[in-house]
Amino acid sequence: MRADAPAGLGSPAVPPSHVPPSHTVLKSLLGAWALAACSTEETDAVEAHLTECAPCADEALRLRDAVGLLQAERTLDLDPLLRARVLENCLGRRPARIPVPVWAAPYDAEAARLDALLNDFGDAEWHAPVRLTWFEDDRRAGRRTTVAGVIGHLMTVDAMVATALGLDEPVPLDAGAAAAGPTARTEALWRAAQYPLTRTVREPWREQSHALIRTVSFAGGGVAELDVPYGEFALPLQDAMLDRAFECWIHAGDIADAVDYPYDPPSGAHLHGMIDLAARILPATLAGRRRAGLASPPRGLVTAGSPGRSLRLEIEGVGGGDWYIALDSPAALASPAHEVAHVALDGVEFCKLAAGHVSPQEAAVGQLGDREAISDVLFAAASLSRL
Repeated sequence: MRADAPAGLGSPAVPPSHVPPSHTVLKSLLGAWALAACSTEETDAVEAHLTECAPCADEALRLRDAVGLLQAERTLDLDPLLRARVLENCLGRRPARIPVPVWAAPYDAEAARLDALLNDFGDAEWHAPVRLTWFEDDRRAGRRTTVAGVIGHLMTVDAMVATALGLDEPVPLDAGAAAAGPTARTEALWRAAQYPLTRTVREPWREQSHALIRTVSFAGGGVAELDVPYGEFALPLQDAMLDRAFECWIHAGDIADAVDYPYDPPSGAHLHGMIDLAARILPATLAGRRRAGLASPPRGLVTAGSPGRSLRLEIEGVGGGDWYIALDSPAALASPAHEVAHVALDGVEFCKLAAGHVSPQEAAVGQLGDREAISDVLFAAASLSRL
């Protein structure tokens, strides 16, 4: 130091003032800030910067929202339709090379919703008692099982579709049970279990549902008409998938009731497809009941394809519409000009009737016209149900 230099010049006694991090540095810390991985000093600096820099504030909000989406599922309160909305958005931006067929979409959606419901179940919920109900011989029938038992039932009936597509049975059954209908298959599965089914049944059920969707998606359009045997009858694959979607929803509601959790009906388009399937089956079901002496005799037989006495089925609410049901022969052409009766009821109520959860006497319906025809159709709808 020169002898004549001013006192204190070049002395470290006075520290330099603190210099805040640059914009570039603070912007680079936004990702760590969103993940709560910054130090206290860095957090204070970033948050102070966000009050002054609008572009960084917008980026910080986007990053924080993205971090929220990365969190694992924790509660049943997650929107079960989130997956469907994300898929819809993605497919709208970039169509999938192998899209899910329209007729398989209801099953895909209902299986996903049920899987979301099961996500947080503990052992107690898996063993919660569930009463399955249906309509048999014009009377309410029922069977007690557990949540795990219901999933086992869905799995073994879904397997009828799987084996028709060449997939393996998830649980081997003896030859007689394997060739039987849904009830016999389910009873065989429940008898074969040495102990009550547990939560372990979820994984094979889920794997099978995914395999079904993958297989029909890759199989091409011609597979829609493939026959799926249901024991005493068969359905085209596209109708069998609707049937499986319907049962998946109905039994998901049974499970939700057992654990006291709310469960919404399917989307309007999917509900409409399920109602349409039931309406198309009703004339043949009515004819079968007539042969068994459970319905009134026909009043006006006509040649196949000719118009005959018809009932107008008006379904109100989401998924609704109008259907005309041939009354005297499944080969007759249902016609508005030959309407002799009119029934109106809510779509979900009609599905509950077809599932055997509501009896024909309990169904809240508006009725006009031939009372005997109305009763025959309502009882035929209830008889569509099964275990």
